[in-house]
Amino acid sequence: MTTLTIARPDDWHLHLRDGAMMRAVLPWTARDFARAIIMPNLVPPVVTGAQAAAYRDRILAALPDGMTFEPLMTLYLTEDTDADDVAAAHTSGLVKAVKLYPAGATTNSASGVTNFDAVRPVLERMAEIGLPLCVHGEVTDHDIDIFDREAVFIDRILDPIRRATPGLRVVMEHITTSDAVDYARAQDDTLGATITTHHMVINRNHILAGGIKPHYYCLPVAKREEHRLALRAAATSGEARFFLGTDSAPHTDANKFLPCGCAGCFTAPNTLPILAQVFEDEGALDRLEGFTSKHGPAFYGLPVNTQTLTLTKTAPDLPGHIDTDDGPVTVFDPGFDLTWSVS
Repeated sequence: MTTLTIARPDDWHLHLRDGAMMRAVLPWTARDFARAIIMPNLVPPVVTGAQAAAYRDRILAALPDGMTFEPLMTLYLTEDTDADDVAAAHTSGLVKAVKLYPAGATTNSASGVTNFDAVRPVLERMAEIGLPLCVHGEVTDHDIDIFDREAVFIDRILDPIRRATPGLRVVMEHITTSDAVDYARAQDDTLGATITTHHMVINRNHILAGGIKPHYYCLPVAKREEHRLALRAAATSGEARFFLGTDSAPHTDANKFLPCGCAGCFTAPNTLPILAQVFEDEGALDRLEGFTSKHGPAFYGLPVNTQTLTLTKTAPDLPGHIDTDDGPVTVFDPGFDLTWSVS
């Protein structure tokens, strides 16, 4: 196979940041993706419908002429979130999901949740109106090893939330373990799971072996090789509960190289060439369209994009970094030659 045409993909987990950074990274997503679920962890976070509308307007204003892209907005769940405001933002068509960050779990998550009973009324309203909850699935307890935090979150927080809130639609975002894959497979169709490009490519050795590699450091952190292989198998399985959420998260090189460097991999420019390579290696190119373009819309109750995108069997011409007014941002390096290009 030398060409592959698929429905134009969507990204169900994306960080665009704001200001100069957003203006620099947005075109790389809009080039390939029709829509994206936009993360709300700005400073300050996007917690109300009015703030989400203003952020959407800034995104659209930064979109280059001739590009088409629809930002799907989310609200940042806090213990002070107003259920009526959430419902109104959803009814208007503006907000497609609410994001749960356990406080301190990742970049700009300090305003997240510590008392999960405090957000129960919001979750119950979301279940009533069919608004999905996107979860960053890690506990933040200091006595829990960082490599175990996803599995503990499932047992201590996620499963109790779902049992206490029947009908709540939940997306387990950027899953990183076989534990999460197994849990997702055991649930009904009210639960979906996104898998990132980079977690299918790197394990924790890539970050730590032979010297620390800041550009491979992300949260949730990459795990053992057995977990990476489980993620690849899930993504390429054709199962509708698994779909693409890149978690593309740009940081300037200066911020990645700090003594306490930022977590995130910037994968927007080369996600589709990487995924084509992964799916080809797994003998599953016929399932790439489902993972990138069909399973996500089905979960969110949206139509599949009518536009198409074609991949060709040729080495892509992609930058190693992009320049922003805040400084250079390094593009994720998969560590192998890419043989597919978006045409």
